[in-house]
Order: sequence, then C-alpha cells, then structure tokens
Amino acid sequence: MRHTPHVSALSVAAMATVLAGGSTALAQPDSAYLQPPQTIMDILDAPPILPAVVSPTGDTIAILSQPSMPALADLAQPMLRLAGYRINPRTNGPHATDGLSRITIRSIRDGTEHAFDAPRETSLGPPTFSPDGSRLLFLLTRYNGIEAWTMEVATGQARPLSDTSINGAWETPCDWLDDSATVICRFKASARGTPPKAPDVPSQPNVQAHAGGAAPIRTYQDLLRNPHDEALFEYFFTTQLGTIELATGRRTAIGPPGLYQQVSASPDGQHILTVEVGRPFSWLVTADSFAKDVTVRNLSGEVVAQVARVPLADAVPIGGVPTGPRAYSWNPTEPNTLTWVEAHDGGDPRRVVDYRDRVLSLSAPFTAEPTELARTAFRFQGLEWTETGVALLTETDRPTRWTRTWVLAPNQAPRLLWDRSSEDGYADAGRPLTSPRPGGRVIRQTGDAIYLIGTGASASGDRPFLDRLNLTTFENERMFHSADDAYETAVTALPTDATILTRRESRTEPPNYYVRDLGTGDLTAVTSVTDPAPQLTSISKRLITYERPDGVPLSGTLYLPPGYQAGQRVPLIMWAYPREFVDPALAGQISGSDHRFTSIRGASHLLLLTQGFAVLDGPSMPIIGPGETANDTYIEQLVANAQAAVDAVVDLGVTARDTIGIGGHSYGAFMTANLLAHSDLFQMGIARSGAYNRSLTPFGFQDERRTFWEATDIYAAMSPFFHADKINEPLLLIHGEADNNPGTFPIQSERMYMALKGHGATVRYVTLPHESHGYAARESVLHTVAEMLEWANAYLTPAGRSGVQ
Repeated sequence: MRHTPHVSALSVAAMATVLAGGSTALAQPDSAYLQPPQTIMDILDAPPILPAVVSPTGDTIAILSQPSMPALADLAQPMLRLAGYRINPRTNGPHATDGLSRITIRSIRDGTEHAFDAPRETSLGPPTFSPDGSRLLFLLTRYNGIEAWTMEVATGQARPLSDTSINGAWETPCDWLDDSATVICRFKASARGTPPKAPDVPSQPNVQAHAGGAAPIRTYQDLLRNPHDEALFEYFFTTQLGTIELATGRRTAIGPPGLYQQVSASPDGQHILTVEVGRPFSWLVTADSFAKDVTVRNLSGEVVAQVARVPLADAVPIGGVPTGPRAYSWNPTEPNTLTWVEAHDGGDPRRVVDYRDRVLSLSAPFTAEPTELARTAFRFQGLEWTETGVALLTETDRPTRWTRTWVLAPNQAPRLLWDRSSEDGYADAGRPLTSPRPGGRVIRQTGDAIYLIGTGASASGDRPFLDRLNLTTFENERMFHSADDAYETAVTALPTDATILTRRESRTEPPNYYVRDLGTGDLTAVTSVTDPAPQLTSISKRLITYERPDGVPLSGTLYLPPGYQAGQRVPLIMWAYPREFVDPALAGQISGSDHRFTSIRGASHLLLLTQGFAVLDGPSMPIIGPGETANDTYIEQLVANAQAAVDAVVDLGVTARDTIGIGGHSYGAFMTANLLAHSDLFQMGIARSGAYNRSLTPFGFQDERRTFWEATDIYAAMSPFFHADKINEPLLLIHGEADNNPGTFPIQSERMYMALKGHGATVRYVTLPHESHGYAARESVLHTVAEMLEWANAYLTPAGRSGVQ
C-alpha cells in the first residue's frame, strides 16, 4: 500500500510562486513524499547516540544501538487505540517503532565486550541488569509476538526465556526477582481464542450518561468508544502472571488472569503487588483512571492483603488527584514493606486543609493497621530511600511553584533539607544518585553521605556537578564540577570513591563515557563514538542574552550556518516554546549550555542551518503572573518576548527584520499562530502539531487551570483560531494524522486551515499518515524538513520573496 502525505494549499498558482524561488524539491507532485538536500538526508540517516545502561555493580555498561529512523511501513503496522494505550494486535505489545538493533556489553575496567544483534525483522527492547549485575533481561519483538530473553554478562551468550507468549500491552511486562535467577512476567491469557469481531450491524446505540455532580475532564485521545472497544481492551490487556526460572526454563503461573496494570515483586521476592483494573470502564478517561483493585499476593497467587479498592476517577478536580490510596510502591530497603499516599483534601487543591496528603506503610503479614510515615502541607511528589532506610520526601505547591524536601530518619522528627522555588534552577541542589535494587531503586550511600548529580544551572550556562551530602550535618562537598569549556555529567560513582563514570561532550566532541580519577583528573575512555554528522562541525553557536521592555532578562542560543562571515545578514528562523512563571525574578534564568555537542535528530529546525539559515533556538518566552493569572496578559507578554528577540538578533547584525520567520511545535505552534495574528514581526510561520481553538480544551490546557466558563475572555484572546482574520503572513501547518497528545487533535489544524483559507490567507496544510504528535518515519521526517526548507526559502530569501511578489 502506498502512503502519501496529504497536502492542502490555496491554489496551484500559490504553489507556482514557491517554485519560482529557485528550489526544485517541490517540483515533485504533491502525491509524493518530498526529500530535502542530500546533506540533510546524510545527517538524519546517521545512527543516533544513545545513553548507556550501567550495571548495579558499576563495572559494566550496556551500549545501545538503533536505526536512525523507522520506515513508514513500520508505523503502518496495525494499531488499536484503547483506553489511552496504542498496541499492535499482531504482537500484543506497544505500537512502537523505537526498538534497538544491538546491545553491546562492555567492561568498564578492561574494555572487553560482547554484542547481541537483533535477528532479521525483529527489534530489541531496553535491557535491565539483574540485581547482581551478572545478566541482562530484554524483550525481542517479532512480527507475531514478544519473547523474553536473557544475556550473560561474562560471556555474551543470549537465549530466549519464552516463546511469543509475552503480553506487552501494559508495557514493561518482565522484571527480575531478588535472586537474579528468576524473572516475573505478564503473559497472554491461555486459550483466549480469537479477538472479538465488531458486529456487522450495531445492536445498540453508544450511550454515555452522567447522574449529576461536577466532573471536569481534560481532553484525552485513544479512548474507548463503544462496547466492542471494551471487549478488545479486555482481550488484549488481560494477562497471566508467572515466573520463569533461568536455569531450567520452568514457567509457573501466579493466580488467575486479570487486567494487571501494575505488577511489582517485593524486595525479598516473596510477595507481589498487583493493581488490577476493573469495570466500569470509561469512555472519557484513560485506563490510568479506571477502577482498581490493589492487592498483595503470595507466589501462589493467593491474595494475602487487600490494600484498596479505588473507584473510577472520572471526577477528579482540575489539578487534583484521585481519592483513596495512590502511588503504591515497595520500600526497597525492607523485605516486604509497602508504601502509598492518600489525599486528605479529597484530592481538591482548592480546598483549605491543614495538610494535603499523608504517606502510609504496611509490612507483612499485612494484617495490622497502616503506619503513618508523614503528612505533607503541599501535594506529595515523591519518596526515595537511602541504602540505610532513610527517606527523602518531596512535596510541591503549584500556586506558588514551591518545592520542599524532608529527611525522614527512623525515630527522628522530619528535618527540612531543601526549600526553594521550583522555578529557581540556580538553587537546584541536584538529584540523588540511585541504583536499582529489587523492589525499586535506592539512593547510593557511603556512611552518612549520599551523592547528588545536578545540571549546575547558572547565569553563565549549565555546568554539571557531583556533590556528596552528609544527611546528618547537611554539609555539602563538591566532588566534581564540569570544566567551563565542555559539558560533562556524572553518571555514577564507581566502587571506589576515587573514580566516577561520566558522559562528556563539547562543541566538537560527541558524547562519550569516561572513567574520571577525582584525585588526578585523568580521563580513561570507555566508549569511542565518532562524530556521526561531520557536516555540522563548522556550525557556530553561542548563548545570547537580552531584555524585554519591562526588564525581564531573556536568552537564547544563536546558531550561525557553516561559512558565516561576521557582519553578514542571513535569513533567520526563531524556534520557541512558551513557559509560565509566577516570579519575574526567576523567569529569565538561563538554562542549557553552548558547550554541548550539536546532535540533530528528527525533523529539527536546526537542519536549516545547512542551507544558509541562522537559527535562534529556544528564545525565552516567559509568561509571568502570580497564581493562575499569567495568561491574563499572554498576548502582550508573548509579543514583548518576540519583539525583544527580534531586536537582539538584528542589533547583532546577523539578520534583517524582513528575513525572520517564527516556528514551533505543539504549544510552540500555538505561539507561532498567535504571534502572526497579533504582531508584524515575522515574515512567515511554521506551526507543527498545534492546538489553535481553546474552546476545544475547555477544562484547561498546558498550565492553565481555569475552565473555559471561568475565563471565557482569556480562552478567546489566546485562541489564534478566533483571530484568524488577522493573520496576513504565510503559515505552514503540519500535523500527524494519528496525534495522541491531549488537546492537539488533528481537527485543530484542519479547522485552522479552513479559517485561514476562508479569510484569504496564504497557507499550506500537510498531514502525515500514521504519525503521532512527533514524527518518526523516515519518509515523514524527510518530507517535513523539505516542507520547512521550501517555506523558508519562499518567504525569507530574496529569490523566494521576489517570486512571491
């Protein structure tokens, strides 16, 4: 079957003006996929640089490889969209195209390695090390199913543990037990027969009803739509739990089949936490909000504890959480202690209460009353455990954007460790270094000290660090700080405190792993990745700073094309994404580093650099206001941000005011359309996978928590669809036909195109078959880049503009 992008434009005459710009790519008929220049294709076809997986023992890494892009035929595989999940009915697993092609095990100490290549027409899933680091566990997906595989670290020998009976519908279907010799998996239910067929003639209408009471729900996609969808959901998502002994291959079933959304073995491997989805199903929310039966079972499948029966969560307040237990997990430092969280405010953030949440625990035999570990004044965000059983509890407050972390030690009162604005990147102390352990992950600990890895954000850009924090005295010691001419992150502390594993890159060096001696500073290479795209070597980039008229500091990364000469003015694309802030003093903080290696994947706007365009990437677009009021002046602030960015690049002498375009993806596309509607700063726009009519997301969007009926004027003012008659610059609209992102339904771009066309605007509308919110297939990516390049050539270059005029 041949797939083609679907393209709508004003007229054949309008297309002819594009062709007059001198480029030949669009000379191909609209019925064919376009291709950008060969230089761009070579960059996109280069293999991606993926992060490695480090073993729990810190002596081995798994290096991952995958193709640059899947083929459109891979995306065109059958797909069922059920309750927020997308599955391939042939494999009974995720409808995924990001599989690995090779897993390479390499010794950090001596560099010896073993590799396993995916057999022809198969793909591999991400591997996990066994608790003792001696084996890898991964999935192998064939055309007709999923298998569980293991690989010996010492020898590289790989072998299957199962046939294609793994049920991957819920994702991550297999995990290790504590003995490193047994895995627990979710299998397809035996003797389930063939999938239910849709009736040729419906026997009933599809009916939804509500008996009253406020039940605001944000917009979701891929929902159940009818009784046949419900039957398909039960068929494909019903799983049989079981264990596999690696030595013998023996498979042992655990309990009856069920809709087990979450399965987690206790640290001692003797109990299983199961979260089983049940009816009633909803056609308005995803399976994550369905009713749940939360139980603890033994390895025979018998229920030994009923933790909770959670009702359907289809009436959760906006910005709130469900009532009843949530966030269930094992304490990885205890053999069989379960923890969870319960809301004290009914899950409603607007309710005034003395505390929001409480954290509970319960240990085997699970017959006593739960123990209260803590209460949080803010909303619970996370709980992490150190190797000695000390907990770090984090809570957040959305209205003030504040976050606090407490130290919970046995028999001690909670102590406040960190207390800061979540918007304050400069004050971020980092995240604890953790390692996997049966039942979860634990924070690495040496004596009373833990390790913290941070990005090191500052006014001069990011400089990653590794700190050692004493949990008794709260004294902090900096063990490593990235040099100011590179970007080097600590990955893990190795068995001796004297060395760490890092991932280092610079403007000219691709990311590679090294062992760094903290005493001498010496580096020993562990990997030797070469530059996959040397075509980008001569691109220059630098961080620029500027201010908007009200004094808010702004910044962005300015990229200049190969061969750029100082003083030369070239056409420029701005690519941005707005963010909300409550504190104007923090809105202008700088993030990122201009010492990172330029790695381009997918349909990136940075590819236009190879064709002579400059790019201002990520110019700050802060929308500032206390509480929920930032969007009250969204348009005014957005235009002020853009005006400041335009002034900055023009004042630098790199471009002219009449050769600047604006673009963005998702909320950046929304921004793009608004800037064209409410300013004359840009000559054209590129808007990908956006939402343009906020009345279609009436119960909130992005960071907006007010409803359409509470803030009708704000929704209308922010919706570029309502102002389509003001857009008089050319706009390129692109959208994936299978977009699954909440709010960005493809109809958003379709209706925006019709509105622009109806008012005589110059607009081109491209839809990509089988593509989701981001674009994956090689054909789609190349076509998208070609469209963007042609649009920029037509409306930003002298030749293109002379053709249009």
